[in-house]
Amino acid sequence: MATDRAARTKAGASATVEDRPTQLIEIASRLFATHGYAGTSLRDIAEQAHITKAALYYHFPNKEALYEQIVVDNLQALIDRVSEAVEQADGATEQVRAFMLTAADVFAEAPDAWIAGSNVFWSSMGPQIREAAVGRRDRFEKLLRGCIARGVASGEFRELDAATAGRLLLSTLNQMTRWIKPDGRLKPRQVIEQYLDIILVGMNAPGAAKGAKAAGRRAAPKP
Repeated sequence: MATDRAARTKAGASATVEDRPTQLIEIASRLFATHGYAGTSLRDIAEQAHITKAALYYHFPNKEALYEQIVVDNLQALIDRVSEAVEQADGATEQVRAFMLTAADVFAEAPDAWIAGSNVFWSSMGPQIREAAVGRRDRFEKLLRGCIARGVASGEFRELDAATAGRLLLSTLNQMTRWIKPDGRLKPRQVIEQYLDIILVGMNAPGAAKGAKAAGRRAAPKP
């Protein structure tokens, strides 16, 4: 028993003060994704990090502050990555592909943080964290709707409601996170690529689907 305690103490001490917040966020993301916000306590996080609750309070005053940082930071990182990918793509189909495939890459890199963040929209959180999360989510969705609306305006996409089409595309991301396995046959990018092949056929204007699809594949960001 003493040996186990010593090992845990050594593991906890191995993280520097600079590394500790990152370590705590990674541990908390995993626990929030697995057990939900209500099912995860600060004690659980501290035990996983092999530190005391007092040490945890040094970095985060309460559980909501820790959860808020996970949600806000990851949503902002997602927006930044996707915005950059869209800016580098030409044409509506290319932009939609860049948006969706980059989002799939972000999920693949940090699935626990993604799931923990998405749970905030289905749970009873305080107004501060909900406001911060909803504002960023709306910016994320607006970016995709803008890509679709430009395609409709240019004639690349047929006449359709950009908000409805955007919800359909985003639902593939949201549902994928609930069933895909890290060691599964298909990776997130491959799953979204197949969804896009199916959905964009119906979105493209008559006569534009084949050429737009090929152009989109060429412009898709590398994993």
